[in-house]
Amino acid sequence: MKKGGFLKNYGFLICMLLGIVAGCVVGALWDGAKALEPIGTVFVNLMFCVVVPMVFCSISSAIANMKSAKRAGKIMGVTVATFLITAAIAAVIMYVVVLLIPPVTGTYDVVVEGEIGQTLGLSDMIINFFTKPDFTELWSRKAILPLIVAAILFGFGVQMAGGPKTKTAQLLEDVTNCIMKTVKIITYYAPIGFFGFFAYLVASYGPELIGDYSRTLIIYYVLSFVYMFISFPIYARFGGGKGAAKLMFSKLFRPAAVSFGTCSSVATIPTNMEVAEETGISKDVTNIVVPMGATMHMDGSAMSAIIKVAFLFGMFGQDFTTGRAILAIIVAVFSSVAMSGIPGGGGTGELVLCTIFFPDHLAVAYPIALALGNLVDPPATMVNSAGDYVVSYIVSRFVDGKDWLQKQLKK
Repeated sequence: MKKGGFLKNYGFLICMLLGIVAGCVVGALWDGAKALEPIGTVFVNLMFCVVVPMVFCSISSAIANMKSAKRAGKIMGVTVATFLITAAIAAVIMYVVVLLIPPVTGTYDVVVEGEIGQTLGLSDMIINFFTKPDFTELWSRKAILPLIVAAILFGFGVQMAGGPKTKTAQLLEDVTNCIMKTVKIITYYAPIGFFGFFAYLVASYGPELIGDYSRTLIIYYVLSFVYMFISFPIYARFGGGKGAAKLMFSKLFRPAAVSFGTCSSVATIPTNMEVAEETGISKDVTNIVVPMGATMHMDGSAMSAIIKVAFLFGMFGQDFTTGRAILAIIVAVFSSVAMSGIPGGGGTGELVLCTIFFPDHLAVAYPIALALGNLVDPPATMVNSAGDYVVSYIVSRFVDGKDWLQKQLKK
């Protein structure tokens, strides 16, 4: 990390944390803090207003502006499959942990407008999750998944019509850039918004909410390091054979430190490239796995999604049943992978989760999930980014053979 980089990388996160802490203190000491709810509601509403066009334009723009549809087929296929499998493993592990150690120990008096996570038939669930009967119904925060599907289809349509050469692709990119600047402006208000929201939340639901937040953060931070030190050597051993785990650990600290320090998967790409080259991983594997991993390999984000859902189910007094857990794991895996490459995608992923499981409580659930996401971002990014280097071992096994590492060590 560069000198003076701490405040640059963590300054705004610290401001948001101070806003949350100040709000919790005010809410715990002053019953009248409920009157501060509008301060938080303004921030939430601003985010809700901008997120729908952001999702459509950013996804369709990303697809429309792909320079080439050709990929290194086998490498890309194995890479994506590995990303999905490891994210699913991480999500399942987190689910088991929250069953054993629930993040929420108390109950909160929340007015329920409807059944949370109401179970639908499989056919209705598929229809409601991915489609809407009318185009105008897509432009709603309650239809994020159908909107994503529409954006993907439109993006491929532009790609087939000429891709980056078309004026439509350029327009989508320009609009996306403008929206992201708008999001940045709104985000400056986040510390104040979080202050008002958490002051209202603690005043309404009790100071015990503070303890549950702390409990959740401890669970996540501890599990992140446990996951790295247990699963990563297993992945490395599977990918590289004998001696791979030891070699992996000798290189892992650098990308782990950079990603934790910068909270950026993209900023960790050069470090991951460097340690992969030192390991002897072939250049074509590195050049595909590492950049793709920065936007698609999201084990930490999948774990984060599960603990957010578990926290909210506990807060709303609902059971995190097996059926809900299966759906949560599926959504966690695919939303973490699909949303990660989108600017501001983390907030969109949280909105997807809240839309699916807590449609009648978006105004409460979304800011809580968003705050949790920001607070667990350093270890989540560390697991995501350091894991990119580890995944390259697995991809090398399938591309260069089981003994690829032994051949490199003999050189």
